[in-house]
Amino acid sequence: MPSLETGGAERSTVEIAAALSREGFRPLVVSEGGRMVEELTAAGGEWISLPVNAKSPSTLIRNAWRLRDIIRTRSISLVHARSRAPAWSAWWAARKTGIPFVTTYHGLYTARFPLKRLYNSVMVRADAVIANSEWTAAHIGSEYKFAPRRLVVIPRGVDLARFAPELVAPERVAKLRAAWGANEQDVVLLLPGRLTRLKGQAVFIAALAKLLQSKASPPAIRAVLAGDAQGRDAYVAELQHAVTANGLENKVTFAGHVTDMPAACLAADIVLSASTQAESFGRIVAEASAMGRPVIATDHGGARETVLPELSGVLVPPGDADALATALLKLFAMGPDGRAAMGAQGRAHIERNYTVERMQQDTIALYRELLALS
Repeated sequence: MPSLETGGAERSTVEIAAALSREGFRPLVVSEGGRMVEELTAAGGEWISLPVNAKSPSTLIRNAWRLRDIIRTRSISLVHARSRAPAWSAWWAARKTGIPFVTTYHGLYTARFPLKRLYNSVMVRADAVIANSEWTAAHIGSEYKFAPRRLVVIPRGVDLARFAPELVAPERVAKLRAAWGANEQDVVLLLPGRLTRLKGQAVFIAALAKLLQSKASPPAIRAVLAGDAQGRDAYVAELQHAVTANGLENKVTFAGHVTDMPAACLAADIVLSASTQAESFGRIVAEASAMGRPVIATDHGGARETVLPELSGVLVPPGDADALATALLKLFAMGPDGRAAMGAQGRAHIERNYTVERMQQDTIALYRELLALS
């Protein structure tokens, strides 16, 4: 992994490392580092620091040689890469040492130019390619002229031992609502995700502005944008200007990075994913559903699999503030009981199809098959 800061690929890395450790394997994770390193080591993984977040050709070559040496000195049996830059180094090192190479296709990886398409193609050059949703598998099939040797769909999973409403103490929920400036009467709308245009925060703010102009009277609301800016100061300034220009200063909170996502989902009444670009899986949607919360998500990518339309949530066209505002009004009108019933449908859907245990078992089963063939 390039780093272990935050995100779905990083979370999956730690979860698979934990499962490998329980199975008696020795999981080593090579990355630049990040806030999740401590969690990785607590789960039984070992962190090896290398600058695999860098994309320069010279660094890719140096990392390839370093990984080859690590494979040999630590008796590594299999390499799994989850991002393009480190995947090129890992692909070369695995081939030089004759061990199986696996990739997980986590993102969209679009390419307008042949050189970029070549760069992306490392993710399908493995002995086995894991697609994290059926949508991702279809995208791979349409994006490349050659088929992977083996393509396996293993959806991301939610840790239901962590994302369990009954295990979240009321104090954790109350603490977050207070930090967000929400009172008891407020309907809290939570949009988690790093602050970047692709996550649709600007669309969300535009939808909130339309709610204020609507003839239908929305309830008292508190809208929460939870995520790091990661240096995108200009975009944050744009969002803050939109909040001010639309008179939303007393309704919108920029919460920064939130570590307690189970409590954050439970502190919200409605959770949104407004991504303007398709998410290959959509971790936030699945986690919110696991916490029994109704969701509004954009109608593309993995959300089409994790959301049961009109049962566990509502799907809206990407980038459509009018449709997003209409969906919010629809969920407001349902009241607490209607929203709770929708959330219960979502929880059941996740329990049936998207558990972390299933992801771990399927991934390790794939490893074992490849090792048996090598």
